[in-house]
Amino acid sequence: MSETPREAGFAMPAEWAPHAGCWMIWPERPDNWRLGGKPAQAAFVAVASAIARFEPVTMLVSARQYENARAMLPPAVRVVEMSTNDSWARDVGCSFLLGPDGALGGVDWPFNAWGGLKGGLYFPWDLDDQVARKMLELAGGRRFRAPLVIEGGAIHVDGEGTALVAAQCVLNENRNENVTRQDMERMLKDYLGASQIVWLGQGVPGDETDGHIDNLACFVRPGVVLLSWCDDPADPHYTVSRDAEARLKDARDAKGRMIQVERIPMPAPLYYTAEEAAGVDATASGMNRRAGERMAASYVNFYIANGAVIAPCFGTMTDAPARAVLARLFPGREIVMVPAREILLGGGNIHCITQQQARA
Repeated sequence: MSETPREAGFAMPAEWAPHAGCWMIWPERPDNWRLGGKPAQAAFVAVASAIARFEPVTMLVSARQYENARAMLPPAVRVVEMSTNDSWARDVGCSFLLGPDGALGGVDWPFNAWGGLKGGLYFPWDLDDQVARKMLELAGGRRFRAPLVIEGGAIHVDGEGTALVAAQCVLNENRNENVTRQDMERMLKDYLGASQIVWLGQGVPGDETDGHIDNLACFVRPGVVLLSWCDDPADPHYTVSRDAEARLKDARDAKGRMIQVERIPMPAPLYYTAEEAAGVDATASGMNRRAGERMAASYVNFYIANGAVIAPCFGTMTDAPARAVLARLFPGREIVMVPAREILLGGGNIHCITQQQARA
């Protein structure tokens, strides 16, 4: 039986802990990113450039896009050739861990494109499932291959033993057949070094990942969770956000503390335009890109960098209130908002396309 991270003394630090850098993957898949990925590439460059002001960034790029990415990205961003199926570094990359004396490790989560052959978003996904291992080899970290399918966007940790998840996603039969809550808790504790799992129910409505936690709620410091909030009773997220708040207030973290809930507004509803939908190649993949379809937008889907928060904005009336919430909750960090509609069109946002590498 392989040694687990917990047994080896490893644990996942909080995202606000010091970083050695950030990893991203270049977008180009034409059945997900419109117009051959060109608008998305510009958005990824903007995110990478913003993060690179605060910490090193590595962009993983296919051989056919290497020269293009190198030309578009600032010199400070390291470009490394790597084969992938798409560009979601949070989900296919390793979750970095720290161990004894600051040793670097990482969890290699089995990946099946958010559902495999039971509702997954594309096939094959074999190249994506190799990314975590390759990242750890490049970074020089110890690899721990997990026994159950889960994605990095399905977990948030506080760095003090608490992990936050949504049952809709992590208990979905399309990830692990016949998995029980007890099975998943045991695995999360063993591989994240956690001692307490806080369970929410449903994720953001319409999220094609089956409700990733990083679109709904996240720790902003130990004992404090930021929740995407909706005040419109006609919006399906109205019920989801209230259920999540009730569960959070009823929970305790690993230190026995009650959880303080902070709210950030749900973005004003955003929908695919006919032009945007027409720019995506039609294939047999499970991704829906139809005109009039609502996108699962959320300001919670941000990245905490060294000294900054890199957050999405959408050109809506909710951008300014969201910035104000982030500025209040992260007083020692610069709030950098990056136009992120083109990332959202692909099914995720800034947290989904980034993966922090911890440092001691």
